[in-house]
Amino acid sequence: MLSWIYLIAITAEAMSGALSAGKRRMDLFGVVTIASVTALGGGSLRDIVLGHYPLGWVRHPQYLLFTIGAAIFATVAARWMHRLRHAFLLLDALGLVAFTVIGCTIARDAGHSMVIAVVAGTLTGTFGGVLRDVLCNEIPLLFRKELYAIVSLLTGATYLALLHFQVPAAWATSGCIIGGFVLRVLAIRHNWEVPKFVYRDELH
Repeated sequence: MLSWIYLIAITAEAMSGALSAGKRRMDLFGVVTIASVTALGGGSLRDIVLGHYPLGWVRHPQYLLFTIGAAIFATVAARWMHRLRHAFLLLDALGLVAFTVIGCTIARDAGHSMVIAVVAGTLTGTFGGVLRDVLCNEIPLLFRKELYAIVSLLTGATYLALLHFQVPAAWATSGCIIGGFVLRVLAIRHNWEVPKFVYRDELH
């Protein structure tokens, strides 16, 4: 199940990256690069941090082909994309929690502690979008919008806690993906946000 969700997620994230690149008027190489970084960047960073080689997309080149194909499709279908905005938000939410669970699973299977596994899951779920926004010269969505990283953290911690208490892996996976997805959708719908830090220097 996670494999199919992962393919859907990297495709959706690649398309969102391609659209971000299009807003910056990048050429096709730039579009494909941003799309690939968005879809595969979080997992790549996780593998580097954990020393997990070869990287996921190196071991499975079809993942890279998926992202390239999705990026090219996005450039062709861009004029209709505004009609699919809500669908992409839902797919992005699914990708966030799916990537988180996958990252936690990989770290846990490698023998890392629960804390490191949660960090690995959060990196997998969120960091591709951070790289996309930085490369597109924007403040990352992670740092300025409704609950995002918090959803990833809660999903990963709950997933690992369930496994720790001997809940079957299939139940833990399904429950956390559904729960994390619902939480993310509610955060989008109701604009739930982490309190912002605003500093104004009154000295001139």
